[in-house]
Amino acid sequence: MTQSLRRSDYEAAPIKIPCNNRVEIIPNDQGNRITPSCVAFTEHERLVGDAAKNQTDVNPTNTVFAVKRLIGRRYSDTSVQNDIKHWPFKVVAGPMERPKIIVNYRGVEKQFYAEEISSMILVKMKEVAEAFIDCTVNMAVITVPAYFNDSQRQATKNAGVIAGLNVIGIMDEPTAAAIAYGFDKIPEETGEKNVLIFDLGGGIFDVSLISIGHGNFVVKATSGDTHLGGEDFDNRLVDHCVKQFKTKYNKELVGNAKSLRRLRTACERAKRILSFSARATIEVDYLYDGIDFSTCISC
Repeated sequence: MTQSLRRSDYEAAPIKIPCNNRVEIIPNDQGNRITPSCVAFTEHERLVGDAAKNQTDVNPTNTVFAVKRLIGRRYSDTSVQNDIKHWPFKVVAGPMERPKIIVNYRGVEKQFYAEEISSMILVKMKEVAEAFIDCTVNMAVITVPAYFNDSQRQATKNAGVIAGLNVIGIMDEPTAAAIAYGFDKIPEETGEKNVLIFDLGGGIFDVSLISIGHGNFVVKATSGDTHLGGEDFDNRLVDHCVKQFKTKYNKELVGNAKSLRRLRTACERAKRILSFSARATIEVDYLYDGIDFSTCISC
């Protein structure tokens, strides 16, 4: 018996499988329903997901994330150049201007395309799905932001092929969200429905108007921002704290990967607190040169 896998969003990857005429999001091996789209390379092993993210602070230059912002793009793209400034790992121009990610793995420098990193995440998702449903997974529908162009969609499909999957479809994330919420089961007698899908993810902000009728989905309009998501909130907070640190202590954090990674972790934690509280404190002990850093953020 084989099953198909629906995998969504490269910033945080949930696994969705058909189950009893509905879509079910299954937990990973840590019991979490969302897996960080993160791959880390160490002296001894390669880590994917939660294990990779958990060691980011001590291994920032070899921990890769946000590859959705590289996949199918050119190195010279303005968005790529802006993103590189915020990443602790190194990105260089490869053949035909394809971005290549440089890491140190088992003491040797390695270079990977974004598709290769994405395929490692997909392999992990495949293993998690197979363990959960106790059968082989060989097909997948991979979801992408509605704004993805043909190059980005093809590169995403290539990642699935590298992972050993038969990619039977590339689906827009708003459509996948509509299916996940059961809008495809709207009774035909109710007629055509227009549904607005609001998607604020780890790396993007999408709003799509979808027409649903007779089990069919038609995207009528879509708009959004390719750089308005959780990562961008983190970047703004980090930039704010770096400026504060520079002003208060006349010390420059830019270029210190470990300090910036620890600061980013604290900023991400504060961002989550601000989801349910009006104030949050960003604190990092011994952030740089033995100096403790603390600041309050409010919304």
